[in-house]
Amino acid sequence: MPKPEGLYIHVPFCRKKCGYCDFYSVPGTQEDYDRYTDQVCQMLLDCPFGSRVFDTVYFGGGTPSLLGARNIDRILQAAASRHTLTGREITLEANPNTVDGAFFGDIHRSGVNRVSMGLQAAQPLLLHTLGRSHTPGDVTRAVELARGARIENISLDVMLSLPGQTLEDILQTLQFCIELEVPHISAYLLKIEEGTPFDCQDVRGLCPDEDLQSEHYYRMVCFLEHHGLLQYEISNFSRPGFESQHNLGYWKLVPYLGLGPAAHSFLDGKRFHFERDLPAFLAAKDPWSLRQDDGPGGDFTEFAMLRLRLREGLNLDEAQAYYGVDKEQFLFRAQRFIPLGLVQQSGSSLRLTPRGFLLSNPLIARLLGD
Repeated sequence: MPKPEGLYIHVPFCRKKCGYCDFYSVPGTQEDYDRYTDQVCQMLLDCPFGSRVFDTVYFGGGTPSLLGARNIDRILQAAASRHTLTGREITLEANPNTVDGAFFGDIHRSGVNRVSMGLQAAQPLLLHTLGRSHTPGDVTRAVELARGARIENISLDVMLSLPGQTLEDILQTLQFCIELEVPHISAYLLKIEEGTPFDCQDVRGLCPDEDLQSEHYYRMVCFLEHHGLLQYEISNFSRPGFESQHNLGYWKLVPYLGLGPAAHSFLDGKRFHFERDLPAFLAAKDPWSLRQDDGPGGDFTEFAMLRLRLREGLNLDEAQAYYGVDKEQFLFRAQRFIPLGLVQQSGSSLRLTPRGFLLSNPLIARLLGD
């Protein structure tokens, strides 16, 4: 049997765009949801890459729950009719105020066994600042409803470095997650992308400075690990056995197929994507004709950058065997960062510390000799 791969479905619909969001999403109608589903199903059936084996499926967005349980089921049925779905992990992102018990029951019967929801903060004022439409109570209710539908693998997103956010706010938000007993938390520093409303409104100037961000991040890592959620990637924490298998695939260069406007793929050693253009996607007689070639993927630079995002780090023996890397030169470059508490070495493996993760982009560049 071929090696398992990942399947990513980008659902580009949101009821309302948050001021910080740079992901591709637009408002939609039920007709749009149905037409979008028609196109994705047809793409799965007409896949030019033959029948694949998908170990993980991830519905991201946007707000995938807006499609409704019937359309989620249609997509999974289409995937299973042409390809092999192992069912190991099928994740759906959802806003906590767009779901109910019947929805969770229906998607679980369709095969969804993991749900990721956006909490962001446990303080209503901060949620209002972000433009979120849910309340902390909506999150509590949604987690309880998911569990009632026998979905136990639940992840919550939280955000740090928000305008006016204090360390106490962050710890209260994390405690909120702990009390809900969710086994996975994704925690992101607010990054204000160019052209977003937050950028145009100069919200950046209201956020904590870099030193305070670093302290907040480090305290978060310590707090979560004290409560049994171990950091396994720069922004992800879980109880043992609840790591996101789909996202681990990205970081370990497991091939994946991405469908939908703005989706990216890494398949058969090549990368390609679809443009951020829902009208063109819906109008296309053959959506596959819209894919844009991004060239080859999976070289050593990619391999190293992605592995160093993980707590387990980069195994230089493996890198030397697969890519012919000069292991000793790489280790030599790393030595200056070890006394600074940014990098740790164990034999031929290197990994970034929590403080190193905060400087991951420039630090990895230095390690690579750039």
